[in-house]
Amino acid sequence: MGNATEIYALRYATMSPRTPHMNFLQPDPHDAAAQDLDYFVWLIRQPGRDILVDTGFNAAEAQARNRRLTRDPVDALEAFGVKAADIRDVIVTHLHYDHAGNLDRFPNARFHLQEREMAYATGRCMCNGLLRHPFSVEHVTTMVRHVYGERVTFHNGDGEIAPDITVHRVGGHSDGLQVVRVATARGPVVLASDAAHYYANLQRRSPFPIVYNIGDMALGWEIIERLAGHPDRFIPGHDPLVTEIYPRVSDGIDAYALHVPPSRSFAK
Repeated sequence: MGNATEIYALRYATMSPRTPHMNFLQPDPHDAAAQDLDYFVWLIRQPGRDILVDTGFNAAEAQARNRRLTRDPVDALEAFGVKAADIRDVIVTHLHYDHAGNLDRFPNARFHLQEREMAYATGRCMCNGLLRHPFSVEHVTTMVRHVYGERVTFHNGDGEIAPDITVHRVGGHSDGLQVVRVATARGPVVLASDAAHYYANLQRRSPFPIVYNIGDMALGWEIIERLAGHPDRFIPGHDPLVTEIYPRVSDGIDAYALHVPPSRSFAK
C-alpha cells in the first residue's frame, strides 16, 4: 500500500511589488524584474490526523505591516474542511510574525518549536530593532503562555512529530528555524519555510536579506537538499511559483497539493 500522507499549501496573503534587492542579499544586477511574495501555511494530512505547519497572521497584523490578506489562515482551513479545534499538533517553523500569529485560535493543539527559537525570541538579540522587527511581541508572549500551559513540545535539532513527519533545525533566517520533512508517495518532501523564501535563494545560494546567521543559512540549504534527495522535493516558503507548478485543489481557497510531482522539474 502506498503512502497516504498528503500535503497542502494554503496561500492566504501576498505582498507586491518587490524588487530583487528585497528578495536577495546580493541580487543579480541583470535581474530587474519585480517578484511578488506569497504567504502560506501548510497542512499535512494523514488518515485520522491533520497537522498544521505555521499559523500565519491575521487582519490586524496585515494592516500594521501593510500586507494584503486574502483570507485569515484559520478561516482558510475552515473552508478547506479543517476546524481549528480539531488540530492536535501545530509545527511552528519559527516565531516571525507571518508564521506564528493566530496561536490563540487552536485551543486543543500542542505546539512544536525548536528550543533555540524560544530562547532567541525572548533573549538579548531582541534588544536590537533590526533583529526584532520580524517578530510580534504579542505572538511571542502567546507562545510563552502556551509554555506555561504545558502545551509546547521543544525540539533540539531533529525531532519526530508523527510517523513519516520529522523536524530539523537549520537556523540562519532565525536562530531556531526548523524545516519539516514529510514522507509521501513521491518521496520525502521538505517544507523549507524561510530557509529559502524563493526557489532561487537556494538554487543561487543567495540569501534572503532577513538573516540572523549567513553561515547557518548556507549549511541549511545543504541539509534541505540532503533531506529532500531531489530538487523537485523541496518547497520554499514564499515563492508564487509554487502556485503555478502544483495543482490547485479547491475552488474556494488557494490550496495546492504538494504530495504530487510539480508540472516542471528543477533537475539538471
